Amino acid sequence: MPHYMLQLAYKPESFKAMIAKPADRRAAADQVAAAVGGKVVQFFFAFGRYDAVVIIEAPDDVAAAGAAMAVAASGGFSAGETTKLLTTDEAMAAMKIGAKVAAAGYQAPVA
Repeated sequence: MPHYMLQLAYKPESFKAMIAKPADRRAAADQVAAAVGGKVVQFFFAFGRYDAVVIIEAPDDVAAAGAAMAVAASGGFSAGETTKLLTTDEAMAAMKIGAKVAAAGYQAPVA
């Protein structure tokens, strides 16, 4: 199954609620992933621009987008980003295709 990285920035109200009543947010992420036929590979809280980084497996891009939309619609986040991830094998296959494109003579525009 394809992998996706969801990066999420919680709203201050979400942090306030988590501080007042700590809860396992991994369990909530598990529910979201399962609802689209996927699973959470890892859930991290983080420092920086995003407060949580969640790696999920989902059946396809549409399922991953649906999960991201549902999370965004919850209203608990001020920002988010979803990135499709490639395995090393997938990246190497892409490199081989890139080599074919380069060999076909692709050139960048020149001013």
